[in-house]
Amino acid sequence: MRELSKQQVRRMIAWRVAQELHDGDVVNLGIGLPSLVANETAKNMEILLQSENGLLGMDGLADSEHHDPNLVNAGGQPITAAIGACSFNSADSFAIIRGGHVDVSVLGALQVDELGNLANWIIPGKMVPGMGGAMDLVVGAQRVIVAMEHTNKGRPKLLTRCDLPLTAAKQVNLVVTELGVIEISGQGMLLRELAPGIDLETIQAHTEAKLHLADTLKTMPIPNDL
Repeated sequence: MRELSKQQVRRMIAWRVAQELHDGDVVNLGIGLPSLVANETAKNMEILLQSENGLLGMDGLADSEHHDPNLVNAGGQPITAAIGACSFNSADSFAIIRGGHVDVSVLGALQVDELGNLANWIIPGKMVPGMGGAMDLVVGAQRVIVAMEHTNKGRPKLLTRCDLPLTAAKQVNLVVTELGVIEISGQGMLLRELAPGIDLETIQAHTEAKLHLADTLKTMPIPNDL
């Protein structure tokens, strides 16, 4: 695989996450990279995308020329709404989340460890806008998928143990990065797929935690136009 730009890497991750979604799923997309999943969902499936600020039936991101300034996702990005979408207040939105009605939560991370612990809301000593809804989302959702780049300035983000304050403990099910797809299992981090052109030595060198190999290790699919 040729070297990809940052934008292409982010799209590759978002596209691969979209392949994990199923017809009828209610899916919450976090801010940043996860929001790109809205543009990659299959059009022949009915997937209800929820935005925690109060929208069920979110569609793809809006373009710069055609957007409604009152229609935004949780990160403030202009979005579109699917036919039949409904909006409501934040309290109702979190009733959906805390009531266990979200099938899949897709969010980014600062760190994930081999126990499925997640740290994604604060770096001590740095200013942050607040913890947001991540703590509710990772506990309330039936399945949690982390969509993120594999390292931060060369430093591994997949660790033996998180050393940043946790968002939630033992809640992550799957991690999708530009290097592969890793399942959090009873034996730790189980490598299910390797990105094209990436070998085992490379992904392990960029991962602090030990990677265990799935019995059917596959090549990670990517969009045809990358």
